[in-house]
Amino acid sequence: GVGNRGKATTNNKQQTTNNEMNSFFCSEMSRQAGEGLIGSATPCQIYVLIECPFPWTSNAFESKSVPENLRNLVKLADRKASLVPIRFLLIHGQSRTKDGIKVLIYHQQPGDFCQGYQRREWQVDSIEEVAGLVKSYLAGEVPPSETSTSQIRDILICVHGSHDKCCAKHGIPFYREAIAAIAQWDLQEVRLWQTSHFGGHRFAPTLIDLPDGRYYGRLTQTGLHSILTRTGNLQSLDQFYRGWSILPTCLQVLEKELRLNYDWKWFGYNIAHRIIGCSLDRDWIQAEFSVQLPSGLIHRYEAEIVKDIQKILSLKGSCNASETSEYFQYIVKSLYRCSPKTVPLHSSVFHATA
Repeated sequence: GVGNRGKATTNNKQQTTNNEMNSFFCSEMSRQAGEGLIGSATPCQIYVLIECPFPWTSNAFESKSVPENLRNLVKLADRKASLVPIRFLLIHGQSRTKDGIKVLIYHQQPGDFCQGYQRREWQVDSIEEVAGLVKSYLAGEVPPSETSTSQIRDILICVHGSHDKCCAKHGIPFYREAIAAIAQWDLQEVRLWQTSHFGGHRFAPTLIDLPDGRYYGRLTQTGLHSILTRTGNLQSLDQFYRGWSILPTCLQVLEKELRLNYDWKWFGYNIAHRIIGCSLDRDWIQAEFSVQLPSGLIHRYEAEIVKDIQKILSLKGSCNASETSEYFQYIVKSLYRCSPKTVPLHSSVFHATA
């Protein structure tokens, strides 16, 4: 359940008894196998977050509370995902929003350089109105009555146990602990949401940090504190870091490597990327990665990224899987920095491509 990071082949059909299925947790298998997290963030251009009460079925948008017009819109978006990657998610807070339903849209920042997503937020009277609002937005018509929450960070924690029981076992307790911790740490700009499936239940408890768009997994409260306050040892964050959804999965390991050169300041920098060349099977990739500092100075890097053939794992992708699949990761084989240059801010220097 981690997108196209490295699911290579399917094999080993297994007959599993109900008792074995009940005692099996994919997150435990992944952890015991030593599977790395990096490269498991699903690339996404637009997130559409819709407040919706529980219960949620395994396919969240088949839930009783989801109207048919919204269900049809999600199906249409899925069919066009190769053109515009859109992720629809149901969210639920500690308590229902009074007098309506919250709708949040996070859209990847435009231009060659970016550092995440731009948020737009609305409140509608009922969930039946959501499909019309989202259609208008996607057609380029920004609907009125937008609420302003410029400094807010939205933390999405997967608790979708009907989709995979690891998200119930690990996600729900983690969410409850996080609610208490946020209050204790007095982080008033942080909103915590329980969220439907977004991939990576093998790494539960898992979250998305928006507006950044960074994914984390196998979380602890200590790790959450570092993520939210951007303090502590940055390298220790690697054990939780799944990747950044503005990047293709093959480049997420490169961003992780580069980040260690800049410490926590990295999270405020704009980046651009470009794949210069690759083999047909994408076992080998040559990439250019550019970092724009607040001064306008650009550090440009070139890297060679390869499939790590030493660490191909055969794992069940979910608790309900009847067969195993092969998963691999990329590693940075070589990396060098080219001469930096100073350019005016917001100029278009390198074209970002997936």
